[in-house]
Amino acid sequence: MSFLHSSDPGIHRIVPASSTIEKIAGGFTFTEGPVWTPDGDLLFSDIPENTIFRWKPSGEVSTFRKPSGYDGKDAPAGAFVGSNGLTLDHRGCLTIAEHGNHRVTRLEPDGSLTVLCSHFNGKRLNSPNDLVWHSSGKLYFTDPPYGFMKQDDDPAKELDFNGVFYWRNGELTLLHRNMTRPNGVAFTPDEKTLYVGNSDPKARLWNRFDVNADGTLGEPELFANLTQEPYAGNPDGMKLDVEGNLYCTGPGGVWVFTPEAKILGRIEFPEIPANCHWGDADGQMLYVTARTGLYRIKLNLAGIRP
Repeated sequence: MSFLHSSDPGIHRIVPASSTIEKIAGGFTFTEGPVWTPDGDLLFSDIPENTIFRWKPSGEVSTFRKPSGYDGKDAPAGAFVGSNGLTLDHRGCLTIAEHGNHRVTRLEPDGSLTVLCSHFNGKRLNSPNDLVWHSSGKLYFTDPPYGFMKQDDDPAKELDFNGVFYWRNGELTLLHRNMTRPNGVAFTPDEKTLYVGNSDPKARLWNRFDVNADGTLGEPELFANLTQEPYAGNPDGMKLDVEGNLYCTGPGGVWVFTPEAKILGRIEFPEIPANCHWGDADGQMLYVTARTGLYRIKLNLAGIRP
């Protein structure tokens, strides 16, 4: 298991000795946002290609939605304007973080698209990145500047911060504005804590926030900091298993943490991973989007998924 880097025997409860990393699709540009559907397929974004792809267990890959995050025709080649994070609401409807359109949308059962939010206090959102529904009906998401060619210095950027928000019933609430590059988001199994990753190479860390009764967040508490790690990659997407362990894409692979922030190990993939999601009937297969490829690894624990 040359791909598993760990000095903690606890990792073997999670990663079976028989596990291998399997590449199941390739040839993409920058993959992100995987989500397992009720139909038993995996949807994922290719951000520069402005496309959501569908992967079927038969191995077939097809275009699910294009354009996925930008309706214009003037984006420079390679610009990160397509969809990024994907998730499902309680009805199984796909919810989409659209970079180039600066908005969050939902694909309805009849195929129509509903814009959930695009502006905060009259100013256009940056580029919604990752998102997760709470059982209360609130949609939590991050809004860094990656959809802009010059990021924070882009003259098209209207907000002077990169925020964490929740949306509910047409109303957008700012929860936190002091992370430089808020990115991946995930709840603990009891939804009392929200984790948020920061994809800044100068501050490669994850914070955790208590979730108040009204859905707002308490003050950030540092959960883990990998800024000094020598590997390529920054904190990006993350998921949790049913025991509350975290699987965080970051420097050098997917880092596995206990709820107490103890590092159990690092799973190294052939490419730098950007996000992950649980799939298959038992929820124990971890699917990983990593640059040009789509990978998976079978684990012992089931994950939390919408």
